Amino acid sequence: MKKISILIALLICAAFCKAQATPGPAEVKMTNALCDCITKLDKSKLKGAKEANAAFMDCFGEQADLIPDVAAERKVEISDGEAMKKIGKDIAENLMRLKCDGFMQLAVKMAGKDEDSETETVTQATTGTFKRIDTKGFNYFVLTDAAGSERSFIWLKQFPGSEQFMGPTVKFAGKNLKVTWQEMEVYLPPAKGYYKVKEIVSVDIL
Repeated sequence: MKKISILIALLICAAFCKAQATPGPAEVKMTNALCDCITKLDKSKLKGAKEANAAFMDCFGEQADLIPDVAAERKVEISDGEAMKKIGKDIAENLMRLKCDGFMQLAVKMAGKDEDSETETVTQATTGTFKRIDTKGFNYFVLTDAAGSERSFIWLKQFPGSEQFMGPTVKFAGKNLKVTWQEMEVYLPPAKGYYKVKEIVSVDIL
């Protein structure tokens, strides 16, 4: 399985490898079978790299019984790791020269990201009157809205113009600010738990 895994990994990146000699019948058979299997896949249903890789491994696994024939044709032992790497590179080149569209489409998905790992960052903006900065392990900007209610925003990292709030903030008292923020979940030691907070992305003085 380790040798097969190495072979699979090399199939993905071998598009830029130097061309090899004319492949033998066993190698051609494996290349064609692999291309046919990949082409038949419904790639529109593959959500991200993990599923694309799993689909490719399934196709490769279906052709695993052809590997001994290819190795014999090359006069190498399956236990020879370097020789098997070379075969993997060559089969990938075969797929490229064959212009196997299925392989190209699948390779793009395999090299991409998993949909469930991509999180869209949504920012929002709140306008209010600056009241103070509270220090509770972290710094919190406190604004009051039109109704007089306080809104709190956590200052976790540097944002444009954050330096001006590092010193005395009396000069900002009563000024209207627009705080652009994003919601995130953090562990707050004083509260001994995870809580959703509004992290500051930027602050504009109006």
